[in-house]
Amino acid sequence: MSIEMETSKPLPLHNQQKKKTWVKWILLSLSFLFLALVLILPLTAIFVRAFAGGWTVYIESITEPAALSAIRLTLLTVAIVVPLNTIFGVMAAWALSKFQFKGRSFLITLIDLPFAVSPVIAGLVFVLLFGVHGLLGEWLLANNIQIIFAVPGIVLATMFVTVPFVARQLIPLMQAQGTSEEEASLSLGANGLRTFWHVTLPNIKWGLLYGVILCNARVIGEFGAVSVVSGKIRGLTNTMPLHVEILYNEYMFTAAFAVASLMSILAIITLVIKNIVERKSPEL
Repeated sequence: MSIEMETSKPLPLHNQQKKKTWVKWILLSLSFLFLALVLILPLTAIFVRAFAGGWTVYIESITEPAALSAIRLTLLTVAIVVPLNTIFGVMAAWALSKFQFKGRSFLITLIDLPFAVSPVIAGLVFVLLFGVHGLLGEWLLANNIQIIFAVPGIVLATMFVTVPFVARQLIPLMQAQGTSEEEASLSLGANGLRTFWHVTLPNIKWGLLYGVILCNARVIGEFGAVSVVSGKIRGLTNTMPLHVEILYNEYMFTAAFAVASLMSILAIITLVIKNIVERKSPEL
C-alpha cells in the first residue's frame, strides 16, 4: 500500500515548472525552425534574387510595360472585387445573424462552397459558362461581349474564390453580439438604415476590416482560377502572379523575382495591418 502511494505522489512544484520550461523551449525552437525553413528563408531568397542584378535592373523589371500592365490589372481587380465582396459579406452576415428563415443553412453552405472547390475548377466552370463553346458562349459572341480571356472573366473568377472571406469573418461576430441593440434602436424610432450605420456597423468595424484585409490579400495572390480564365495574354490579361510565372518559364529569373518581391512587400504590409487590427479588437 505504501509503495503504491509513493509511486503516485506528484512531482515537486519546482520539478514541474522545470519540465514545463523545457517543453516550452523545445516547442518554441521547433516552431521557429519550421518557420525559418518554410517562410523566412524562401522570403529572403526572393529579395536576394530580386536585387541580384542591382537596383537599376530591379527598377527596370517592375516598370517595363508588361509588368506595369500586370500591376494595373491586379490593382483594378482589387478595386472591383474587394468592395463587391465587402457589400455582399455585410448583407449576408446581417441576414444570417439577425434573422431566422428557411434556407438559412443552405445559404451558409453556398458561402462556404469556394473553400471546398479548387480554384482551377472554379475557373473552368466560368469557361464552361462563358467560353466560346460554353453554355452562354454563342449569345455572348453574337452580342460582342467577351468575358473569358478578358477583365470580366478575371474579376468573376477572383470574386468566386474570395467571396467567403468577409462574410465568414462577420457571421460568428454578429451572432455573438445578438440583436438586442438593434431592437432597442428600432423601438426608439430609428429606421433600418440608421440602425445599421449607428449601431451595427460600429460593433463590427474591426471584424469587417479584418475580413477586407484577408479578401484583399487573396485577390492579390490568386493564381489558379485566374490562370484558367485569363488566357495569359502578356500586357492584357496577366495579373502579377501570372506575370511572375511567365517570366520564370522564360528564364528571366531576376525579373520574375523582382515582381515577386513587390507582391511580397504587399503581403507584408497586409500582414502588418492585420496584426494592428487584431490588437485593436480582442474578439478576433
